[in-house]
Amino acid sequence: MKTTKKAKAVGLMFLIIIVSVASSLITSYFTNKNKNNNFNQNLQVPAAYAKFAEVSSAGETDFTVAAELCVHSVVHVKTKSKAQLSFSPDPFFEFFFGTPRFYQEPPVIEGSGSGVIITNDGYIVTNNHVIDRANQIEVTLNDKRTFDAKVVGTDPNTDLALIKIDADNLPIIPFGNSDSLKVGEWVLAIGNPFNLTSTVTAGIVSAKARNINIINSKMRIESFIQTDAAVNPGNSGGALINTKGQLVGINTAIASQTGSYAGYAFAIPTSIVKKVVSDLRQYGVVQRAVLGIEITDITAQLAKEKDLKTLEGAYVANVNPGSAAEKAGIKEGDVIINVNGVNVKSVAELQEQIGRYKPGDKISVTVMRKNEKLKFNNVELKNAQGISSIVSADKINVEEILGATFKEVPASLKKKLNINYGMQVVSLTKGKLLQNGVKAGYIILKINNQTIRKIEDIQSALTVAMNSEEKVLFLSGIYPDGKITYYAINLEND
Repeated sequence: MKTTKKAKAVGLMFLIIIVSVASSLITSYFTNKNKNNNFNQNLQVPAAYAKFAEVSSAGETDFTVAAELCVHSVVHVKTKSKAQLSFSPDPFFEFFFGTPRFYQEPPVIEGSGSGVIITNDGYIVTNNHVIDRANQIEVTLNDKRTFDAKVVGTDPNTDLALIKIDADNLPIIPFGNSDSLKVGEWVLAIGNPFNLTSTVTAGIVSAKARNINIINSKMRIESFIQTDAAVNPGNSGGALINTKGQLVGINTAIASQTGSYAGYAFAIPTSIVKKVVSDLRQYGVVQRAVLGIEITDITAQLAKEKDLKTLEGAYVANVNPGSAAEKAGIKEGDVIINVNGVNVKSVAELQEQIGRYKPGDKISVTVMRKNEKLKFNNVELKNAQGISSIVSADKINVEEILGATFKEVPASLKKKLNINYGMQVVSLTKGKLLQNGVKAGYIILKINNQTIRKIEDIQSALTVAMNSEEKVLFLSGIYPDGKITYYAINLEND
């Protein structure tokens, strides 16, 4: 009996020791976790925000302070737009009366999404698809005040848009450093799903630099933050924040077969958002730099076919003549592994890095060529038109607005059709031409009675039309089968 009591006493003492040690280890873990959870010290973040990532008495991460402050900076965006209706082209009517002839008033389509206030005086970032084609935008604040908003600029290539309301002293969410996010880190999603205002959900970062091919643009940049925070229709354009109350992403898409949340959501990182927003405010258009290459992710099969020694990086499938890459010495078959000291493991990561720079910026690019590592310094970036200088809003981007690429008409086709000039539509993406029924192969001969011989002629005609009161393009042209066709393109968002 005495032996049994003694054994129990020893056992109890041993248990106490174990609990004490475990408690110390847990305390040490959370203490170190909080110490290492700081963002880039160069960011101008109020001191109060440093205590957001705290642990409650229950041993769980506390989101209450971050949620309370940030929820007031996320707005409800409501839009109205007119449905696009087809019409029978009547060039005589259109050229004399100036507008296409619709046979009935198009119905009004209402939409809903979210936005994030980023300046005290009313600049709001949201998704382009939230306000795309809207002719009326209404913003409702968390305090139920409503404002009409105007579009400052859009970037379909990243699915971002900047809008503005006439208000002052608005609450904002400070930008955080999305580069510092780690897989497994807690984040909050704030938005207005299903018209339920000021909704907050929590999850973790599931992955980074995801390319899901959701943006319909030739020059798309996709490097999404993947989370398991619940995101539903209406969350688009809302905030993804860390536990410090800092904006680290703009919620954009979900992976779902039903249209509702099914486990994964995707947000545009602030590393991209900050660049796009800054350009739209300063220039009216995004200053997008490119290397001038065609790239693809490396698979095991590609590595075997091309005898590549790495599975990480972006494989250079083609180098465009006269591009920044060609002038630097980058060749087809190279594998890009580093940009300005930052390792890139995929196409998405490369696009994200290049997307941070403007035309004219000089960067370093490191590639693997066979078994050799080569570094190219002072690579001067250009835009898609091969220009190294800044392009302001008065220099219109033809491809982005019209949603098309063009080429000069081949001599044989000119002879067949008995024409001496024109620019031919090569491909179409989401844009004004596709919306109005223009098909690939169409040859534009005149725009607003201006003869079109080269891409600069299209740009000139578009610039004049955008700055005119009517904002309409009248296209005269012909298809390769000889069918003469006219189109009236309304450049406004209605």
